[in-house]
Amino acid sequence: MKTLFQAKALAFFLCALLVSSVAVAQKSAKPIPSPRDSVSGKVAGANIKIWYGSPSVKGRKIFGGLEPWGKVYRAGANEATQFTTDKNIKVEGQTLPAGKYAFFVIPMEKGKWTVIFNKTAVQWGAFKYDQKQDQLRVMVTPKTIPNQERMVYKITKNGFSMDWATTSVPVSIK
Repeated sequence: MKTLFQAKALAFFLCALLVSSVAVAQKSAKPIPSPRDSVSGKVAGANIKIWYGSPSVKGRKIFGGLEPWGKVYRAGANEATQFTTDKNIKVEGQTLPAGKYAFFVIPMEKGKWTVIFNKTAVQWGAFKYDQKQDQLRVMVTPKTIPNQERMVYKITKNGFSMDWATTSVPVSIK
């Protein structure tokens, strides 16, 4: 009788411990500062998908501050942004073969920005970016927009844009 009572008490204790540890784990989970996001759509007959980390402005100066002028930027947070197309497309008038690419930009204080589709699709940030692996580089003109707190990519019938802070980087696709 005593061992049956001890077994039940032990079982109760283990269940209580399990339930409390699950509850504590759920309460301590913090939101990810730059969650992964994606957008997909059809442009010029091709299925396009963009997978990226979505950072927030958080009161910071983004371009020319957090992201310096004239340096390759991963166009998102953490892992490099990935751009996938299932068909050959014309990006700003130049051919981009079907495939999966890392997507980078080079922000400039004045004038056009460089947009890069790099063949090393999976990489962490731009730390090991290799220009020799670029499939395509094109120039685009950024636009000023109302403040966009969290970075987003938008796909339209004419292409896509990267919108963050007060800057939109539109890229045309045909």
